[in-house]
Amino acid sequence: MAEYRQIDNALPEEEKYKLLIKQAESLLDDGLPLLTNLSNITALLKQTFDKISWVGFYFNRGNILYLGPFQGKTACTTIEFGKGVCGKSIESGETLVVEDVEKFPGHIYCDADSKSEIVVPIIENGTKYGVLDLDSYNLAAFNNTDKIYLELLIRILSEKLNLDKLERLMI
Repeated sequence: MAEYRQIDNALPEEEKYKLLIKQAESLLDDGLPLLTNLSNITALLKQTFDKISWVGFYFNRGNILYLGPFQGKTACTTIEFGKGVCGKSIESGETLVVEDVEKFPGHIYCDADSKSEIVVPIIENGTKYGVLDLDSYNLAAFNNTDKIYLELLIRILSEKLNLDKLERLMI
């Protein structure tokens, strides 16, 4: 088992992400259940960044996103493609950075205190597996640095894990 080392909160964001990526690479193990790996990734993100109020995965089944492993308050259990930030992200295949969720048409309020959000789609070989969703109680909490490193994290996750196992999780 990989050992987690607390990442110094005083470091600049990019340095924290570089260390987080190294930690994630050591934590991810295709020999473990997918749920175990994804649960650790959500915990790693939440404990690394104070700005994150909620972080979790939603997985696609029949063009509906279903709640997966997460850290934070209870959450919406289903989101339709095209609805809210998560549904728009998976539908478009693009990472969405929303500085102010109140200004995002059709935003879904799972937590009324949420102010900003970033959603990264998980797509491999044309298959839309789901999204990684992060919320913050701060306006404009997420930026291009978050986008770059969270997309890298998803690429590493896709390379190290068999995402086809998601189908078994969704039964």
